[in-house]
Amino acid sequence: MTDKKKLQNIRDQIDGLDSDILTLISERGELAKEVANIKNQDGDKASFYRPEREAQVLQKIIARNKGPLSDEEMARLFREIMSACLALEQKMSVAFLGPEGTFTQAAALKHFGNSIKTIPLSAIDEVFREVESGAVNFGVVPIENSTEGVINHTLDMFMNSSLSICGEVELRVHHNLMGQMTDITNITKLYSHQQSLAQCREWLDANLPHIDRISVSSNAEAARLASLEPGVAAIAGEIAANFYELHIINNSIEDEPDNTTRFLVIGREQIAPSGSDKTTILVSTANKPGALSRLLQPFANSDVSLTRIESRPSRQTMWDYVFFIDMEGHKEDPEIAEVLRVLRDETAMLKILGSYPKAVL
Repeated sequence: MTDKKKLQNIRDQIDGLDSDILTLISERGELAKEVANIKNQDGDKASFYRPEREAQVLQKIIARNKGPLSDEEMARLFREIMSACLALEQKMSVAFLGPEGTFTQAAALKHFGNSIKTIPLSAIDEVFREVESGAVNFGVVPIENSTEGVINHTLDMFMNSSLSICGEVELRVHHNLMGQMTDITNITKLYSHQQSLAQCREWLDANLPHIDRISVSSNAEAARLASLEPGVAAIAGEIAANFYELHIINNSIEDEPDNTTRFLVIGREQIAPSGSDKTTILVSTANKPGALSRLLQPFANSDVSLTRIESRPSRQTMWDYVFFIDMEGHKEDPEIAEVLRVLRDETAMLKILGSYPKAVL
């Protein structure tokens, strides 16, 4: 068989597989519509989106994936299929810390897929209020960055909010230099958020040492300004370049290649166990010697692993602090339930902020 015939044979096989994939996706969509009909008849309109169910599907896909596509790419493809099928049941609205083109919007789309309506808001407290009021289904807010640390305003919002954490998203943050120009030598001014300027300082010192660096409210705002002013560049994510139709002049100019931001999905629902979960709590203790040690002892006694602990002023009494604690496991797991039982008896205040699936890639 000649190379030309071999190539045609392979293309015929691909065409056949594409036809099969189309049929299977359409069948999945029809089943999703049946699910919607059943739930509408039962009046069960609050549970169209099941975070634990989606996490289980993705976990199985990753476990079964044998390549050549990476686990991350395969998970992305199936997220989009699930997102499109869910939209046949219910078109979801998700608020995020805006404006359009921010990393928070990218995190929302990574978690929910592109078949949702994203709603940009100007502040984290606005995202909380929109979700609390029921104006949107969920919200996405940043919680911590691997190089810059925790976002305190997000933590503080949980102190008085009735919302639950329904999921988490980990997004590898790549800062790109972008503008209307295609050559770095044509840049006269640079806009970006102050954190991005700090995270790209070494690259900027080496490549744009004499260019004015101007801090703005967000990377997306920087990209918007760059789209309006010739000679102006911005540091932002790829989603901002696409949204504002800018050229990416240099990719990934961040000084730390593993720079990652973690986001939380907030909602009004309690999430069932997925088999790979986290629980986040808010707890306060009396301001006495050894209080923190006694707080942590129940976790050690039950062999529960902590993934993060942060302290914040309680804003009620001077020098009084509360602790935000992330642990592995779901609140319905026996060992987690035992820890929570002990903490209720031995601490001044305990608030369970949510049990939710761990981030899947």
